[in-house]
Amino acid sequence: MEKLIRSLSSYRASIILLLIYAVGLATATLVEKQMGTVAAKMLIYYSPLFLFLQLLLVVNFLLLLSRYHYIRRRKWTVMVLHASLIIILGGALTTHLFGREGEVHIREGESSDEMVIRTTRGTRLEKLPFRLELIDFRLHRYPGSESPSSYESSLRVHVDGEVRETEIYMNNVLDLKGYRFFQASYDPDEKGTILSVNWDPVGRSITYSGYLLLLIGFVMMFLMPGSRFRKLIRSLRELRASAAMATFLLLMMIPAPFAVAATGESQRTALQYVVPPAHAARFGTLPVQFRGRIMPMNSFSSEILRKLHKETSIDGLNGDQFLLGLLSMPQQWMELPLIALPGGTISQRYQLPEEHAAYMAFFDKEGSYRLLPELQQIYHRPAAERSSADKELIKLDERINIFYQLLHHTMPALFPRAEDPDHTWVAPGEDLSLFVGEDSIFVTGIFNRYLTAVRHSLLSGDWQEPDRLLQELTAWQLDHDTASLIHPQKIEAEIRYNRMHIFRQARLGYFIFGGLLLIFAFMHLLRERKWLHYASNALGIAIFVIFLFHLYGIGLRWYIAGHAPWSNSYETMVYIAWVTVLAGLIFGRRNSLTLALATLFGGVILFVSGLNWMDPQINTLVPVLKSPWLMFHVAVIVAAYGFFGISFLLGVTNLLLMSFSHATDRMMFRIRELGIINNLSLLAGLALMTIGTFLGAVWANESWGRYWGWDPKETWALITVVIYSVVTHLHLVKRWYSDWLFNLLSVLAFASVLMTFFGVNYFLSGMHSYGQTDASSSVFVYIAAAFFAIGLLGVVSYKKGIRYLVHGS
Repeated sequence: MEKLIRSLSSYRASIILLLIYAVGLATATLVEKQMGTVAAKMLIYYSPLFLFLQLLLVVNFLLLLSRYHYIRRRKWTVMVLHASLIIILGGALTTHLFGREGEVHIREGESSDEMVIRTTRGTRLEKLPFRLELIDFRLHRYPGSESPSSYESSLRVHVDGEVRETEIYMNNVLDLKGYRFFQASYDPDEKGTILSVNWDPVGRSITYSGYLLLLIGFVMMFLMPGSRFRKLIRSLRELRASAAMATFLLLMMIPAPFAVAATGESQRTALQYVVPPAHAARFGTLPVQFRGRIMPMNSFSSEILRKLHKETSIDGLNGDQFLLGLLSMPQQWMELPLIALPGGTISQRYQLPEEHAAYMAFFDKEGSYRLLPELQQIYHRPAAERSSADKELIKLDERINIFYQLLHHTMPALFPRAEDPDHTWVAPGEDLSLFVGEDSIFVTGIFNRYLTAVRHSLLSGDWQEPDRLLQELTAWQLDHDTASLIHPQKIEAEIRYNRMHIFRQARLGYFIFGGLLLIFAFMHLLRERKWLHYASNALGIAIFVIFLFHLYGIGLRWYIAGHAPWSNSYETMVYIAWVTVLAGLIFGRRNSLTLALATLFGGVILFVSGLNWMDPQINTLVPVLKSPWLMFHVAVIVAAYGFFGISFLLGVTNLLLMSFSHATDRMMFRIRELGIINNLSLLAGLALMTIGTFLGAVWANESWGRYWGWDPKETWALITVVIYSVVTHLHLVKRWYSDWLFNLLSVLAFASVLMTFFGVNYFLSGMHSYGQTDASSSVFVYIAAAFFAIGLLGVVSYKKGIRYLVHGS
């Protein structure tokens, strides 16, 4: 027994238990993918064995507390951090054993005093100590869209002989006698509400106390003199500032501005008359309603061109020139090879080109739609049984339908209806009989008059009449915008954002200045020159300027959208790039190599965000995402990815140094210096990742009443925390630890970040699953190849470097 306790009270046991825990969690997500959520919970998450494993982790820390005399040694930061995790586990156990979750369904004018509880054993009813009566349910949509903006329930509460009225809507909770009610859903006819109910006053209080203590613990880690983070900073200060060598380059070719060469006589004919940029720019300022928001025509035309053509320009024409040309000369544009094709079997089957086809190519001589028979077969199949080729054909059909709507002027919506309660705008090709009197005369004529004027101006070169008609239409829009949806300042800001191409320019700057800084760092290593020091400082200033320009782009997008710009994959990638460079600026003050690598990595991330499968459009938010907790959660957890990315690059650099340099004191010094920075970056990333994960739990609990549901996204976030905890705690096991192993693990651990950010979205099930696509599959092929190369590097660095690498501390 004594031997067992001694084994369990070791740091080695901590590492082994954490690894088993991570493997168990990862296995559970795969089980859920194959067998469903219920099976994953029964077999793993809620199994006695898994609960016992978590108990062993708690016992392990308590034994370590006694064996290594944490209290006597005043390891306050360590004790606070680990005590908070024990408290969080205790709160989770309390919730699991005593908490109750259910839902209440009420129709307008009716009341209920029961909640429905669904478990793996079936469904049961539970009596509530009060009665809820639904007065009214309201669903608010974004103007001109079917997308919900908010849904609200007006309730009358009958409790303890009293009656009071209250409102429940997304992120506004009703607390009553320990029960919490959340707006979850509604009936299809919008006459009934579905409220989720949670009763967990004790478990929630315990868990939130743990979250607060965890935050305090990480603040102590950054500030307390005796913490490992502060000790590492002191160690770094003791090393004299120097540069280190990196023998790999992340430089990538910067794509030239997109352009499509003219192909065929029909294209040359259609593009003979081009709308001049000056008038196209004025056309781009016209407000339109699309996807539930008001945007300038410039944003609409750019999005349509990307959707149809998969490029940002066509034969040198921008989106505004393209759209106005199509609207004014539709017959010619119908003959152009404009619509992007998926290629492969679809192109072969319909005898189409590999890349682009004309709209008319999809219709036979009788005018029948060639794709229709196959599409009908696809739509009769369940969505789960559709192949990737089926999905590609559906996307192609969507592009053809967009072109059709443009031809018939059913998009975009240009005319606001002052009396419409939903503030829906009307397109020129839709039912204009909704307007009466002078408005009817205006809307039925203005758009056709404008297009006629454009056609005449294409021949004459005089654009005064189209300019005048645009001004007339804009003035009419402002006069009839009774809901004040048009904000001229935002329209102007969005056009400026579109035309500046901020993130593309930032990417170019990061590549140029980061690449130069990397070269100078290499030169400084070979021979120390004062001018290199000055040049590196100048490049650091240039990078900081680009960094501020990048931040300006994020802020401008925030202003335009009206919400934090990290609500989709594109925005998140842009933010990760910014945080990565921020981490480089923080840790690069003492080592120019760190800043160079971070800058290049930021450029690579922006390059990936600019790929075709990333959608850069600004979208509206679904109601559940309108929460300040979500904003903090995403901002913090994604910031962690930037620091983990720095550690990944520093780890690769050190492995390369171990592989291809001689074991001199100077080189050992460089490896040690980069290793300390790597450690600091890992600790910062781990703190942010842990805090961000639990901020997400708070968001979930405040939005729908469940702070942890074992969704694959949150599970893999927890796995990432556990994996990086192993890497940052490995130094405690002296017999295992070495500089080589630490750097290798700091690289391999990044796979968990990629799985959390990308893998869950595209390969697993759950709320965050987007479904696997060909684009995502190809990306993961490249990632797998990169980690295979890293594995080879690990072997080479071990064989060539272990001879002079002593165990570290």
